[in-house]
Amino acid sequence: MSDTLKFPTEIIELPSKGLVYPEDNPLSSGKIEMKYMTAKEEDILTNQNYIKKGTVLDELLKSLIITKINYNDLIVGDKNAILVAARILGYGKDYTFSYKGEEVTVDLSELDSNEIDESTYVKGVNEFSYTLPTTGVVITYKILSHGDEKKITQEVNGLKKLKPNSNSELSTRLKHMILSVNGDTETKAIRDFVDNHFLARDSRAFRQHIKQTQPDVNLKFDFEGPEGYEIGIDIPVGVNFFWPDA
Repeated sequence: MSDTLKFPTEIIELPSKGLVYPEDNPLSSGKIEMKYMTAKEEDILTNQNYIKKGTVLDELLKSLIITKINYNDLIVGDKNAILVAARILGYGKDYTFSYKGEEVTVDLSELDSNEIDESTYVKGVNEFSYTLPTTGVVITYKILSHGDEKKITQEVNGLKKLKPNSNSELSTRLKHMILSVNGDTETKAIRDFVDNHFLARDSRAFRQHIKQTQPDVNLKFDFEGPEGYEIGIDIPVGVNFFWPDA
């Protein structure tokens, strides 16, 4: 327990093991220290301003993390792991919610982290290579951070103002993730490739590759209902993830 605090804390293991962060970044240790939730954090969960902005869970985690980090540096998978740990520490491991009109309870302590192939990592470097299966184009890419996600959201929202009926989230995400195309690191070249040359089958293969290899928590559950057995349903994560009455 921290010497300056009078409440218990826990050390949380990150799915990335810290491998994607520069060595001078505290996150490179692969661990963060987090405190237990208090009434202060419950106030955050019911803050209507945060809820309307869609930032309530981020504000909650910022309040709980003890380790001195830049929150924007956290890759999404590590943030998900901290979110699950915060829920377990705050309200226990059993999470009950409704799916297709039935009550479902998931044991959050049994959620697995994706196994990562450490041989594909250069410690402290968030850059990876992938050869597109159809065209053979070689791209390098990074694992998105919370800061990247904020930029993507801002860009998508800006594009929606110009073209209200458009949906550019997928292509925008790819533009922020890809670092080079056949060795060309120019932003203009990357954006042109995504808009005009990235075949749908290659895009799908790349996204599947990301899903299978990037560090994360598997936020899925299997459901057996009256209509049959369903595998890999997304666990709903929102304010109610922490507090059903919020």
